[in-house]
Amino acid sequence: MLDAQYWENRYQENQTGWDIGNVSTPIKNYLDALENKDLKILFPGAGRAHEAEYAHKLGFTNVYVLDFAQSAIDAFQERVPDFSKEHLLCGDFFAVDQQFDLIIEQTFFCAIDPSWRPKYVAKMKELVKPDGKLVGLFFDTEFEKQGPPFGGCADDYHQLFKTAFHQVEFSPAADSIAPRLGKEVWAEISGPH
Repeated sequence: MLDAQYWENRYQENQTGWDIGNVSTPIKNYLDALENKDLKILFPGAGRAHEAEYAHKLGFTNVYVLDFAQSAIDAFQERVPDFSKEHLLCGDFFAVDQQFDLIIEQTFFCAIDPSWRPKYVAKMKELVKPDGKLVGLFFDTEFEKQGPPFGGCADDYHQLFKTAFHQVEFSPAADSIAPRLGKEVWAEISGPH
């Protein structure tokens, strides 16, 4: 698995092609439709966490940001100084020991070597509350270069998540940003078992 130093170096060298500089449209639209502002929400592998910033500005009160790279966390904190420092988690996703109502995936799954994907699913099963949900964007394409990002296909993701969740839905993300249009799927996953 790629370690914290690898990701820290990527941020230090500004090699962050996944960072679109603002909230992605599908996640923005999803957050806009949520009414319960008290949901405990995790953005894992959040990087500079534009989606978490957007949720915070919408008035969500219990948002957590997690990333391996301290400089990504620092950049977020500089942009959003009124965000709770206790909700900024710099560390390993696989070491998190809390549960969440909602986990929002955005370019984290694709950063993990495919051999670790079963561990990601098992960890999500632990982190999602029994009545909680994992939502977000997954690449539905293969990449020519060795990752990260690592590609994949929705059918494989569906089979993988069905091992740990009752409800697994992947659908085309019609409102993706232009460079990712037709290459992303929207996921709604719930009912850990």
